[in-house]
Amino acid sequence: MNNFKDIVSRNNGWVSIEDLVGYKKIGKGSDGSIFQISPEKCIKIFEKEETFQNELLAYQAGKSSSVIPTLYEYGRNYIVIEFINGPSLRHYLKSEKELSESTAQKLLFMLDEFKRIGFTRLDTQIRHIFINELGEIKVIDHKRAFSRKTNAPVRLLKDLRKIGFLDEFLEYVEIFSWSLYNEWKSLAY
Repeated sequence: MNNFKDIVSRNNGWVSIEDLVGYKKIGKGSDGSIFQISPEKCIKIFEKEETFQNELLAYQAGKSSSVIPTLYEYGRNYIVIEFINGPSLRHYLKSEKELSESTAQKLLFMLDEFKRIGFTRLDTQIRHIFINELGEIKVIDHKRAFSRKTNAPVRLLKDLRKIGFLDEFLEYVEIFSWSLYNEWKSLAY
């Protein structure tokens, strides 16, 4: 296995999938591949320049937020971010078999953070939300954070409905924010 720093310096800031033979592949999507390069870090290699630039911009904007993984470095086609050791929200909820008040509050905080950071897309899918070993929410895949405009978490609500936790979530939203509840209940069904 090649040392990651050696790979980057040898390739002038460019990393290919072939360069990462021996590292653990932890994901593959339509935008690129993700490898764990240390216990604390992972690398996402992008296939398209535009996607890379969009996601990099979002991670840079989110550097002050606890819900955005730490951005450690980036090169010409990759970013190195915090490795999140924990399940996606989907898997977490299925194993817990309930959506707790604490988790609902964390989801609302996450959406507030998106707004505070300046994202124009105030939404995400539950497969992009992770719960780390400290119980904190971390959100990945921000390529559309500034290129789409959504004022309500339509995808989040739809995903929660699919796995059977929407009613619980909306009950908490009703307690914490009557105005959001009134806005979101019609979007959810």
